[in-house]
Amino acid sequence: MTTAETTIFDAQETLNAIVARAPWALEVLAGFGLDTCCGGALPLAEAAERHGIDPQQILAALRERAEAPR
Repeated sequence: MTTAETTIFDAQETLNAIVARAPWALEVLAGFGLDTCCGGALPLAEAAERHGIDPQQILAALRERAEAPR
């Protein structure tokens, strides 16, 4: 089930919003040490910055996972 709605991610979208649209994204975010518990209301860019991670790395990982066969 890959649609534009679930595969287009934006660094200004909150972690909660990303996971709401694509529940599998929780696993990808966790791989970077991000979760929706304490930082879920933060935009992806801000959460990444707080963890010293380039948000583009996370976006790339989300795109790669979205495009992977299931």
